[in-house]
Amino acid sequence: MTRAGYEGVVAAVPVTVPYVRYSIHSAHWWLGRALGELLRRSGVAKHEVDGLCVSSFTLAPDTAVGLTQHLGMSPRWLDHIPMGGASGVIGLRRAARAVQAGDASIVACVAGDTNHVDSFRHTISQFSRFAQDAVYPYGAGGPNASFALLTRHYMRESGATREDFGKLCVAQRDNALRNPNALMKKPLTLQQYLESRVIADPIHLFDCVMPCAGADAFLVMRPEKARELDLPSVRILSTIERHNAWPEDPIQIRGGWTMDRDEFYAQAGVGPRDVDFMQAYDDYPVINMMQMEDLGFCDKGAAPAFVREHSFTVDGSFPFNTNGGQLSVGQAGAAGGYLGMVEALRQLTGAAGKCQLERADIGLVSGFGMINYDRGLCTAAALLARSDA
Repeated sequence: MTRAGYEGVVAAVPVTVPYVRYSIHSAHWWLGRALGELLRRSGVAKHEVDGLCVSSFTLAPDTAVGLTQHLGMSPRWLDHIPMGGASGVIGLRRAARAVQAGDASIVACVAGDTNHVDSFRHTISQFSRFAQDAVYPYGAGGPNASFALLTRHYMRESGATREDFGKLCVAQRDNALRNPNALMKKPLTLQQYLESRVIADPIHLFDCVMPCAGADAFLVMRPEKARELDLPSVRILSTIERHNAWPEDPIQIRGGWTMDRDEFYAQAGVGPRDVDFMQAYDDYPVINMMQMEDLGFCDKGAAPAFVREHSFTVDGSFPFNTNGGQLSVGQAGAAGGYLGMVEALRQLTGAAGKCQLERADIGLVSGFGMINYDRGLCTAAALLARSDA
């Protein structure tokens, strides 16, 4: 079945509420700040926002519907997407369909979390039934151990080295130094990466994201409305999402992108060679390599060689996570799934500041989320283009 395209809908107004390491504010406060910034920058009145899409891990006991009362909103379309790193792409695609169908005129997609001193441990302890039953009783706390298993297997099968992973981390740090919102403010050398302390072998300190507090957001609307408001906007060429892909694989070596990749590029009318930059969900560098392979930038198992061939910096070849990605910006909970999306919107509207690429006509955003013992369950991707490209 051929899916309909995304004509007649655009994304606009990328917003970041600056991240902080810890916060005594609630997730509601962070999400409210993001909404307020969307309204201020767009000139849209709150009552005109008749669609709301929310992603957050620390919003409990509320969900999106409870948040509407906190924010004083009465949307006619509402979605709650608890899908971690895939939330930004999935929020975009569902909001776009709502606008196309006439179920909403302007949708605010917002994601954010707080980070109290102990909230990350609490989030991890409640993350999934699989984790509670099959991981924590054996002393493996949190995603580090799961990704250590995936990383070790990938290294054994592909020949990837710590130097390969380190090259990506160092490149992302270089990009992050251009980004005023990044929490990591110091340069990172490959030697520092290699000498950092072990967290869960072969995972070391700089392989891990740093939990923090913050929020990201964007608007979805019709292009006529964006022009009326004089808002730079971005076209949606295609999107995909897939959940619990390849469950028969004994250990995750591929994601759901591989099930839908041909349709993804065919709908957009472009291929991997046409993509000017990639924003990938990057909680650990091994997942960066998996996305490069599964989205067709190199063959399966060839990402180590691909990494050795490129610089991944803003001023180099194959620009990748041009704002620094989570590994150098920080992971504000579910907002981690929005970090690449808002950066792509900035790149494609010429608003990326010191991170701005010389050429940014077509960008790819990839999402990966909800690690559940031995694999990430959610994968998604979007191809986006400048409105005049």
